[in-house]
Amino acid sequence: MTPTTVLTIAGSDSGGGAGIQADLKVFAALGAYGTSVLTAVTAQNTRGVDAVLPLPPRTVTEQLDSVLGDFAVRAVKTGMLGTPAVADAVAEAAKAGRLPHLVVDPVLVATSGHRLGVVAAVERLLPYARVATPNCAEAAALTGRPVATVEEMVVAAQALAAGGPQFVVVTGGDVDAAGESVDVLAGGATTTLLRAPRVDTRHSHGTGCSFSAAIAVRLAAGDPVPVAVATAKEYVTRALTGARGWELGAGRGPLDHFGWSR
Repeated sequence: MTPTTVLTIAGSDSGGGAGIQADLKVFAALGAYGTSVLTAVTAQNTRGVDAVLPLPPRTVTEQLDSVLGDFAVRAVKTGMLGTPAVADAVAEAAKAGRLPHLVVDPVLVATSGHRLGVVAAVERLLPYARVATPNCAEAAALTGRPVATVEEMVVAAQALAAGGPQFVVVTGGDVDAAGESVDVLAGGATTTLLRAPRVDTRHSHGTGCSFSAAIAVRLAAGDPVPVAVATAKEYVTRALTGARGWELGAGRGPLDHFGWSR
């Protein structure tokens, strides 16, 4: 059987834990064929981001044209866009209806604190998103409001969903919710809290990338958004759990994308 094709538009992570590399691992782990469009090259590892080199918008467009001109892409996710000019190039493709089931992961700041994107770049894509997946810091940057509690996550998710994306998931991995990891899904006139036991681990590099990539795979397979989001959360919880005892790098390590520790 021919696998479903999914596309990631994102930056490269030389350490392999996030970005394009993580997305392609998730696609493979969940049974999809992964294609990619590179927006930037980064020098990074588990300890942080040392350098970022954005690619020219023309190079991004050329990659898009090559992939979309040959593959029947069923879903697309974006990660780090880097510059508003690159975001414009991607938004033009979305506006033309070339990016089905678009999942926008608004990568603005790495967990190391290094700035990877700008709000203006992300805002260009949000009107075309089927699902947007900001974490609390990214939701705060996009709404201009503090997002540090579950209640504030609800407000932010609803505000962002009202402004463009069909659905918004504000992920709460950094919010203390009595031993739980709580994400807030808003869209379709409903708001849902998705709960899972918090995984006690420092190895969480690439969690956001992996979550949005998993959503894209499930949307490509035909799942409705709430099911795709819930399934992606289960996958990421397993991947975090599997990597708890790993010692890959000296900092915040990657996830167990393939279930090697089961």
